[in-house]
Amino acid sequence: MDNRVIKIDKNKKSLFIDKVKALLPEGGNLNMCLTCGACSSGCPATGFDDMDPRKFLRMAALGMDDQIIESNWPWFCTMCQRCIYVCPMKIDIPQLVFNARQLRPREDRPKGITASCDMALNNETLSAMGTSKEDFQFVVEDVLEEYREAQPEFADMEAPIDKEGAEFFINQNSREPMTEPDEMVPLWKILHLAGVNWTYGSKAWAGENYCLFLADNDGWKHITQTQTDQMHKLKCGTYLNTE
Repeated sequence: MDNRVIKIDKNKKSLFIDKVKALLPEGGNLNMCLTCGACSSGCPATGFDDMDPRKFLRMAALGMDDQIIESNWPWFCTMCQRCIYVCPMKIDIPQLVFNARQLRPREDRPKGITASCDMALNNETLSAMGTSKEDFQFVVEDVLEEYREAQPEFADMEAPIDKEGAEFFINQNSREPMTEPDEMVPLWKILHLAGVNWTYGSKAWAGENYCLFLADNDGWKHITQTQTDQMHKLKCGTYLNTE
């Protein structure tokens, strides 16, 4: 049994909860929590850092800003929204988590996510691994040629890059072209067999948005805008996010 006592300063005003309520419609329904625990029962992050969605929500409602900043639990949350799905009051806990991440100075946020966000922002491909458009194109063409030769039934399979007018603009996980290039092929085969008109972009082909998970709004916007701009430049009809 955890016998630790949590002390609440009744005289300290919570800036965090007020900020979130101002952002969300109807204040995010945060005061409507029934403490039923449905959110925690379906949450993949329940138990990490001795925390779960219900406890996190109660800490926020009680104005425990300092404890929330110190907790690592908001960084375990995937923002999958299962908690909203099962919540009878439809409380937006993921939005609460997102804003909790912003309470930490950027330099104190998880190093891995920060580095991946910064790497994506610093290259035109948006690759979290820093892969250039030349390297990406080389890998795609090399792998495509290998599979065309090895599997005659896919001799006319394509993996186009910068094809104008394609119906689908498709992205790719940053890791796969550099470390697991064969993992790209199953998607190509599906698209080929389905007769889909698609393309990668030489720019903005990377599918992740680590800046979203870092709660870096400016970085998140830059990545999303760059992706959509490239799609429109190629006159594609639909942006298909494989991530």
